[in-house]
Amino acid sequence: MTEASTPAAPKPPALVAEELGGLERLRRRVTQGELGSLPVIAGLILIWAVFQVLNPNFLSPRNLTNLMVQIADMGTIAVGLVLVLLLGEIDLSAGSVSGLGAGVLGVMAVKNHVPAAAAIAMGILTGSLVGFLQGFWFTRFKIPSFVVTLAGLLAWEGALILILGTTGTINLFDPGIDAIAGNFLSTTQGWLLAVVALAIFIGSMFLTRRRRAIAGLEVQPIAGLFLRAGVACALVLVAVFVLNSDRGVPFALLLLLVFVVGFDYLLRRTRWGRHVFAVGGNAEAARRAGISVTAIRLSVFTLSGTMAAIGGIIAASRLLAVNQSSGSGDVLLNAIAAAVIGGTSLFGGRGTVWAALTGALVIGSISNGMDLLALAASIKFMVTGGVLLAAVTVDAVARQGRQSAGRA
Repeated sequence: MTEASTPAAPKPPALVAEELGGLERLRRRVTQGELGSLPVIAGLILIWAVFQVLNPNFLSPRNLTNLMVQIADMGTIAVGLVLVLLLGEIDLSAGSVSGLGAGVLGVMAVKNHVPAAAAIAMGILTGSLVGFLQGFWFTRFKIPSFVVTLAGLLAWEGALILILGTTGTINLFDPGIDAIAGNFLSTTQGWLLAVVALAIFIGSMFLTRRRRAIAGLEVQPIAGLFLRAGVACALVLVAVFVLNSDRGVPFALLLLLVFVVGFDYLLRRTRWGRHVFAVGGNAEAARRAGISVTAIRLSVFTLSGTMAAIGGIIAASRLLAVNQSSGSGDVLLNAIAAAVIGGTSLFGGRGTVWAALTGALVIGSISNGMDLLALAASIKFMVTGGVLLAAVTVDAVARQGRQSAGRA
């Protein structure tokens, strides 16, 4: 009589992953949308190469410095929209709120002679209050965020026209306001900032690896850390060299980077950030886990309004004026496109704040390049729309791939 053979123990996931070929792992990452920012960076390199061939001035230090200033306001608005998209919601009022925040700044500083710092604070507070009101309306009355913010898009445009009055346009001459988008770091300050930022980034990578090793968690190979550090050093040092070859690192770009790094830390390192991802992934499951879904949504919409107002103030500083069309036109389209093209999922629960920066670079590069080629506005809108549609399609296909993998 033969003994019954015992079933073989299942292989650990790590061993199974090792047995997969490199091409198979790559295929799975592609189909499940796990490539991170690589597709966006590859697309950005392609865009820059095409425009450089068509116009040799595109990659000149002067034009790249202009590009960094131009994307600062769009990227700042996109940071707030990334937070909203992570919830699986949408904020269609971001453009109008940016114009209203800039309008309050202009009226306070020019018509009421309020000091620049106080006027800026009032403009930002206006965006925060608007975001809180819309978040309250959305959470209290269970009205879809699409409808609430669509109403806000119209209402805040009207509010901007109302507060500007018969003036129509307010020119900004206050040095404290103009300095937001008009100031640049000196060469020494730029290099010092680069060295400090790289030291903090590399130190945090190795510190995180050490903590994970002490906790007995899986750690990244040391060679991979050195590779990441080398790539980061190359990108940052080249960027600072190019910008220093013109006017220096723009203060507006520095502001955008501070917002991106700050919110990235909040999302990845704090309980609030984990709750944002949880609510965006499955609101009902998050509620049953004890997370205050209402509080998370309210805080995110408040932050979205705040970032929209800051973006509007940066735009006003760059243009040295506020008028009835501030925040209108393609401001909302470009900000949403930046967030989505950068890799934030429209279905919620997936994305990173760095999407605001990389997406803004893509949208800004397309707009800047087509301006250098003197293409019509109609072409710019069609190209931007096509790029946005492609990004959403990639997101939808990746989501279907993840769902198929989960069912398998």
